[in-house]
Amino acid sequence: MGRINKKKKTLPEISTASLPDIIFILLFFFMVTTVMRKSDLLVKYDTPKATELTKIEFKQATAQVFIGFPNDENLYGTKPRIQLNDAIKPVSAVQPFIKQQYELVPGELKGQFIVSLRVDKDATMGIVTDVKQELRKADALKINYSAKKGIVE
Repeated sequence: MGRINKKKKTLPEISTASLPDIIFILLFFFMVTTVMRKSDLLVKYDTPKATELTKIEFKQATAQVFIGFPNDENLYGTKPRIQLNDAIKPVSAVQPFIKQQYELVPGELKGQFIVSLRVDKDATMGIVTDVKQELRKADALKINYSAKKGIVE
């Protein structure tokens, strides 16, 4: 009588030749669909010039506050206004905005939280003082004034 040989059935190896293609397709997809968020400026601001400038190291831990003259004078008037994110807000909205921005900062960077004021050089100091008072109430004591590099006139 003949013997029946039973061979073990093994699964074929999975081909990894197409793995780099899949990774590059995913990478390309996320690069194309990701949107870098920038605020639409509703105020005009021309920052003053300065000679001694330093860059902010941790931009993730920075909140932007724009103070300048509105682009649409018919809607907002001609006095300097405060822009928080994509809207012009009153001074009373600064404190809740800063607290909200502070909560969005990653835990290890909370000690590096800075409020960057981008103020028009022709804006009155009264509105800047009001914003600084609101920042004190929100315990945001690190403030950066944005400026352009140049010789002060």
